[in-house]
Parts: sequence; C-alpha cells; structure tokens
Amino acid sequence: MNFDELVTAIHSLNTQDAFRARLDAQQWRTVSQYLTRHEVRTGDQVIRQGDHDRTMYFLAQGSMQVYVSGGAPGASKVAILRPGAVFGEPSLFADVGRSANVEAMTPGLIWALRLPRFEELAVRVPTIALEVLRAAGAVMTARMQASLTKQMPMT
Repeated sequence: MNFDELVTAIHSLNTQDAFRARLDAQQWRTVSQYLTRHEVRTGDQVIRQGDHDRTMYFLAQGSMQVYVSGGAPGASKVAILRPGAVFGEPSLFADVGRSANVEAMTPGLIWALRLPRFEELAVRVPTIALEVLRAAGAVMTARMQASLTKQMPMT
C-alpha cells in the first residue's frame, strides 16, 4: 500500500470523529515525509493505557480495537477503528498518560507521526502543521463529546 491509498481512506471515512484535514495532494505528500510506516499483526498492542509516548497514528489497513483496562464490567470496549481513522491524537497536545489501549484486531498498516517529526514539520511548513493540528483537535473534540454523552472514557 502506498501513501496515496491512506489519503483515500482518510477522505472516504464517514464518521463523526473523522480526520478532516484540508490538505491538497501536494500537502499530503509533504506530510508523508514526516511519517513512518509500520505493519502490525493481529494482537499487536500499538498503544498501552498509561504510557507517555508522543505519537499519533493513521490507520491505513486493518482494524483496531480501543479499550480501557480496569473499568467497570462491560465498559471496557470504547471503539473499533477502520481504515482512514487516526488515533493517539491527544499526544500532539500534551504529555499525559494514554487514556486507553489500542490493539490490532487484524493484520494492518499504520503510519506514525512522532512529536519530534511533527515539530520539525511545524518549523519547516507551519501552515501544514497547523492544519494537521486543527484536524487532530477536531477529532479529539468529537471523541470527547461522544465520551461525555455515553459517559465513557476518551480514546
């Protein structure tokens, strides 16, 4: 899978919390230079609740389950993510422990945006970095509102 297929998945995802960055094809190519590609296997845990890593992920292929540890029975499942979804976006905003676990339900492909690379993007192409940050903030807001409505933890 090439990066253009990820962009197609992002644009076609029709969920309340979709990543809706207003970037053209050339701007997406610029973003791609700051990402690292990772293949995941079924059962791979990409994010562990409580960890402090500063990485946001773009899901290109496969599906991920989001769940919390130590919650009330039946309240541990938070979401299932499909291609085009982003996760881990709060890490671009603050160095706080991860609020949930994210695990691969199927083999898949993710692209990682680590904070140092995002900061480099911000220095070199601030308009693109600002748009990525705006879209990530919108995802976070949608998920927070859904969590408050359902009284579930945020992802």
